[in-house]
Amino acid sequence: MEMNGNQINNQINSQQLFKGVWPALLTPTSTDGTVLFDELEKLVELLITQGMDGLYILGSTGQGVLLREEQRRRITEAALSINKGRIPIIAQVGAMTTSESVRLAKHAAGCGAAGISSMPPIHYGQFDAAMAVIHYRAIAEASDLPFFPYQHGGASYTANISQYFDAFLAIPNIAGLKLTTSNLLQISALSTKSNGKLALFSGADELMCHAAMCGTVGAIGTMYNLWGPECQSVRRAFVNGNVSLGTNFMMVFQEVIMKILPNLWSFIKQAMWLRYRIDIGTVLPPLGNTNEPWQEHEVEKLVNLVIQAAHVKVEA
Repeated sequence: MEMNGNQINNQINSQQLFKGVWPALLTPTSTDGTVLFDELEKLVELLITQGMDGLYILGSTGQGVLLREEQRRRITEAALSINKGRIPIIAQVGAMTTSESVRLAKHAAGCGAAGISSMPPIHYGQFDAAMAVIHYRAIAEASDLPFFPYQHGGASYTANISQYFDAFLAIPNIAGLKLTTSNLLQISALSTKSNGKLALFSGADELMCHAAMCGTVGAIGTMYNLWGPECQSVRRAFVNGNVSLGTNFMMVFQEVIMKILPNLWSFIKQAMWLRYRIDIGTVLPPLGNTNEPWQEHEVEKLVNLVIQAAHVKVEA
């Protein structure tokens, strides 16, 4: 399929800006849903000074769809104001309605975001790829920003990856995909089909290095709020040939992720406080409403396991 001028420019921007490890930014909130902007500022500044490759705001980790439109606008404004252009920021603008998503896309463009992203429309019943493409097209046309739609691995379009990809490539301003799948074969198929046209980001933290072998240029995830420098360092070493370090690290990283998943939100809250003295507050129910608190020594042990695994000297 022939690419238009905007798509070619976005492809160039993708190769220059959109790569590496991007924390899916946590949004600190109180029990009544108030955004804790002082804590948000601390977190954004921390991740920027750590040298993260970019920030992805208001995704699932950032509770985007659970927040009111005005709150999302203020968070976008705050993050970009704190950033002052130091690293690229992608704003996730997907919402319950296409019209709200379009408004948020226009707002992100006006604030100076580097790109926009969107999850599929909320659906009732089987996922409809055609519905998603129409929804995405409306969002992409709302601005000239590079666009990174979600790709959901369990959806019905997986049987015909070529047809699905062609439909996405025709979306205006598309620059990449956020691959919310743990299916490595599917990632490889999309990478092969893309042939460098799109910047593909892995959205599964536990497959950060695995997905790099399947053609992704970067990774977007929750765990990079807590272990950003470690994951960035290991991924860079891995793609530069240090397979042993990547393998050893990922075995530890995956084991830790499996342990914390049943009580993920309470772990992240306690770990962010212990390591960085940043209070991410309480996630908005139903998120985390079954989470049990952790013992402090358990949190410290798991945090340190990942840190230590990243600093083990293993030659390629």
